[in-house]
Amino acid sequence: MRHVDQLPCETEEENHVTIPMPDGVQLSARVWRPVSSDQEPVPAILEYIPYRKNDLTSTRDAIHHPYIAGHGYACVRVDLRGTGESEGVLLDEYLEQEQQDAEEVLAWLAQQPWCDGTTGMMGISWGAFAALQVAARRPPSLGAVVIASFTDERYADDMHYLGGAMLSDNLAEAGTMFAYATCPPDPRVVGERWRGMWHERLDSARPWVLEWLRHQSRDAYWQHASLSEDYTALRCPVLASSGWADGYSNAVTRLLSRVDVPRKGLIGPWSHKLPHLGEPGPAIGYLQEVVRWWDHWLKGVDNGVMEGPMLQAWMQESVPPSTSYEERPGRWVGEPSWPSPHIREETHPLRDRAILMCDDAADDPSRDPAGLTHTVQSPLSVGQFAGKWASYNAPPDLPYDQREEDGGSLVFTSEPLPHTLEILGSPTVALEVESSEPVGQVTARLSDVAPDGRATRVTYGVLNLTHRSSDEKPEELEPGRRYRVRLPLNGVAQAFPAGHRVRLSLSTSYWPLVWPAPKPVLLTVHESGSSLTLPVRPAEEPDDVPRSPFLEPEGCAPPHVATLAEPEESWTVTRSLVDYHSALDIVKDRGLQRFEENGIEVGLRACEKYTSVADDFGSLSGRSAWTMRFRRDDWDVRVETCTVLTSNEDAFMVDATLDGYEDGRRVFSRTWNETVPRESA
Repeated sequence: MRHVDQLPCETEEENHVTIPMPDGVQLSARVWRPVSSDQEPVPAILEYIPYRKNDLTSTRDAIHHPYIAGHGYACVRVDLRGTGESEGVLLDEYLEQEQQDAEEVLAWLAQQPWCDGTTGMMGISWGAFAALQVAARRPPSLGAVVIASFTDERYADDMHYLGGAMLSDNLAEAGTMFAYATCPPDPRVVGERWRGMWHERLDSARPWVLEWLRHQSRDAYWQHASLSEDYTALRCPVLASSGWADGYSNAVTRLLSRVDVPRKGLIGPWSHKLPHLGEPGPAIGYLQEVVRWWDHWLKGVDNGVMEGPMLQAWMQESVPPSTSYEERPGRWVGEPSWPSPHIREETHPLRDRAILMCDDAADDPSRDPAGLTHTVQSPLSVGQFAGKWASYNAPPDLPYDQREEDGGSLVFTSEPLPHTLEILGSPTVALEVESSEPVGQVTARLSDVAPDGRATRVTYGVLNLTHRSSDEKPEELEPGRRYRVRLPLNGVAQAFPAGHRVRLSLSTSYWPLVWPAPKPVLLTVHESGSSLTLPVRPAEEPDDVPRSPFLEPEGCAPPHVATLAEPEESWTVTRSLVDYHSALDIVKDRGLQRFEENGIEVGLRACEKYTSVADDFGSLSGRSAWTMRFRRDDWDVRVETCTVLTSNEDAFMVDATLDGYEDGRRVFSRTWNETVPRESA
């Protein structure tokens, strides 16, 4: 990234601005704005998240907020109620209180003498969720939003559940927020009342996973704040982006197809990162695009921002399997609308463990599907090389070579391709199946198989078979009865080279990315009703974008952060052939850092562990443990959280602990041991 120190506007910064809420709670904000805005008011841009503006996001914030401010905007970074230096407590994600607070913040911003009355919202992940959710409430000052790595559908397309099956990220993200929501404010900012604020957070804390487990189907809890309930609620322009390595690769195209507002979409090869910080690369000049968006929609500048394709997507070239990539080779392609006229769906029958890629092959009498069936009952080891639901690229967390996974799967493989095949969109799998149990699941993986046999996973999808007709009202299966089901895979843009093969792999478990069904399932697949549909983008279609449509990434130089203890990252799979114990251990440790701007020293260590024994579905265990430390001069505080999730055929069991330490002495401790019944999961 190129660091920019000369911007059109001279800016000033305020580190702690309080914004009053109607109930008396004060939210803490950091504000960057042009010096000239005292005389010449400007639009205000809000980023609204719970991740501690004073330290943990301060480096990232310093790259883009001063940059946008330097182009003539007041950028305001607010910590949610109960986080950072904001008063109150944070009890869960996307609650009504959170959205009401956001509307109050926007109204406050619009009334400031340095704001011209117009506002925008931007963010990635939680910040993008907040922007989209608040935009649907139509606050009067909000003129446009810019969102990255988001979803419009909180149940079916978020970190909690996928295809009605629970993701292990349901535990991992709950562990993250269990820690973040119990951290103390900075005494240098809030004064002596910091201890009372901290203990209020500790006293109110509860493992969020408990609430998420109580809503195993798509009920009112998930419908709240899901734009998918009413797409017409969104009335302001939206610039939406994500990455193919992210867990949120589906929302951009879905939003483009279902809202009726000025909109643009951008999907790169990235993990859960902003596009100007994109990994794997190439990163792009995203902040320049954001400024153009604000200039047009908030200032009325006629800059052609709506010209060109509605969607720009990175068509990924074939790569060997790896858990991380610095760059993904490929090219940008543009689509004038979504669904795109450039893309056609091609359906390929599954016959005799093969994908028939040619139309006339379906008429081959030697491949008559009548009565031909296959069975699969996957070992719990299938999924250990699956990587993370949403890649963060730290530690390396992308899926590895799929050949070992394929050994426990039902596999259909095409003949070598005679020419390059390019797809853009969401593949779908149609299956005719029988299940040996009332509750079961199937995972479908699409891979690019090189001539040497290495298999790189391209995309995947999961279906809890009790959710085959509805996420709102699951229905158990009748063992032995045949069902036709449709399984969508995550959206992707991928080129399969000539000479490579396309592989579809079906498994009845995908642990630990997905929490397995209550019992092992023998799944029978009938070929006569089974096929793979690919969203093919023919090679003769124009790319409709310049070869390099984006500028070089740039932003402001971040402040210096001193490393006092080295970070640690690891992702380790182990198996014992003595007691058949298997484990996935993940360590994400930022070491100890000192933020020179305010002198805070921060340590953050997160450990996840997922274990099982042989194919014993009652042995499953997931553990998320966090340690967060904050110190300066004579102030030294530590929070330790641990959440363990186990299950049997009937229930999930949650055992959690929360400990708070001041000056090395434990001053708070609480334990939870709770059981939540399973509901067709």
